[in-house]
Amino acid sequence: MNKKVFFSILSLLMLASMPTAAAQNGYKLTFKSTSMPDGKYFIGQHFRDEFRVVDSATATDGKVLFAGKKKLDSGVYVLLKDKKTKMFDFMVDDSRTFTVTFDEKYSNSGMKVEGSKANTLMYAYMAKMDWAHDRSKAIGNDKAAKESLSNEMEEFEDKYLKQNAQYRFTKLISMFGNIDVPEAIPAGSADTNLHEWQARYYRTHYWDNVDLKDHSLIYTPMLFDKTNIYFFGVLYYQDADTITKYAELLLDRVADDSTMLRYFMDFALPKYERSTKNIGWDQVFVNLVEDYYLKGKCTWATKAEVYNKRQTVDFLKQSLIGAMGQELIMADTNQSEDPKDWISSHALPQKYVMLWFWDPDCNHCKKQTAELITLYDSLTRANNKVFEVYAVGYESDVDKWKSYVRKHKLPFINVGGPNVNIDYQEAYNVHGAPTMILLNADRQIIMNKTLATKNVLPFIEQYEKKHPEQANRTPSKWQLEGIRRAKVEH
Repeated sequence: MNKKVFFSILSLLMLASMPTAAAQNGYKLTFKSTSMPDGKYFIGQHFRDEFRVVDSATATDGKVLFAGKKKLDSGVYVLLKDKKTKMFDFMVDDSRTFTVTFDEKYSNSGMKVEGSKANTLMYAYMAKMDWAHDRSKAIGNDKAAKESLSNEMEEFEDKYLKQNAQYRFTKLISMFGNIDVPEAIPAGSADTNLHEWQARYYRTHYWDNVDLKDHSLIYTPMLFDKTNIYFFGVLYYQDADTITKYAELLLDRVADDSTMLRYFMDFALPKYERSTKNIGWDQVFVNLVEDYYLKGKCTWATKAEVYNKRQTVDFLKQSLIGAMGQELIMADTNQSEDPKDWISSHALPQKYVMLWFWDPDCNHCKKQTAELITLYDSLTRANNKVFEVYAVGYESDVDKWKSYVRKHKLPFINVGGPNVNIDYQEAYNVHGAPTMILLNADRQIIMNKTLATKNVLPFIEQYEKKHPEQANRTPSKWQLEGIRRAKVEH
């Protein structure tokens, strides 16, 4: 076993199991503790990051008994103080009649089990993992001691897995343990960067050991954790195309299994759709919806659900990175009703344009607007104003917006009010303030999430490294004679 596995195993203290071919009927599960108050308790199953209640019972004198005649499938269950507050996990595996005595800390080393060897072994295993975790922290940076501990745990792990292979949680340790990544690039490969090759290997083989045909896994904390780490850990810093590629590598494996496909789609889509900070995540949402919902692969979806997804995709496409930014033509602080006096977001001489949707009643808006003023003024003094700020007052009270602009002497192109050519909220998917959009020389959207002010110039520098053709571009297409400038009232 790869020694790296030991340290990943430390996070796998929440264990799960697969159903047996024939589960016993009837159960008597007793839980005891001198620290257990009287009252109602529940047992439940894991489902994503929530619990599904299976049974309830009332505790008296530090003891609660859950009993029933119905079938109780093998798996991981959880004892709950109420329907949401977890106390600890236990296993239904080799027995459905057993007693667990626990301490006030629910420590694995303090669990005493009668009538279920599977639970006895599980708690012993997790207690050993707890010990190793504490020992590793105490060792610190002592490489020799860490190597010794790793060897000890490797030996323990191998012996444990071999001796207890018949138990469900043992199989799941192997299923959900970390994969072994080769330490060298294979001979004959065109790759030269070991780190990048290993990262791709890890992403590609991340799900190799998991039996995705086993529906019982959706009721385990381990599948939820592994899914969460995959989408929002392993793939977190990748661009939209890479995230889509590896997301679909998983989804295609379960494309013919509506239960598992729905589990992963329902997990990922809401986060990609609603993210307001991660650049490109809206593109991932669009890609996945188009490739699965709109191609009829999500067989559980009603016509109404598919229609709504299509509408959302059509809406988001207008403001995706790479899309042409729609030209805004708005009145400045003079609030002229004559469109000839309005100012275009596109007809500006700067190479880049920042659309800055802000609200004078928003504290975060005010703070970042002040930071933008500092950056803007410094670039102006240096005669290096690579971007113009087209600041849209996201406030229905026009007088309040104008007063703030005058008082703080905002040096930007300041526009706002009802006099505008299009609905900018729909055009740029603006759900609130602040919202920042960056347009390039061709007035394409190159960034559609709000960056910290200190990151604006580094973003533009990175953009030009990836797109060197943009480095020397000028917005000649939009340089019109007699460009109107913002009129700030003083």
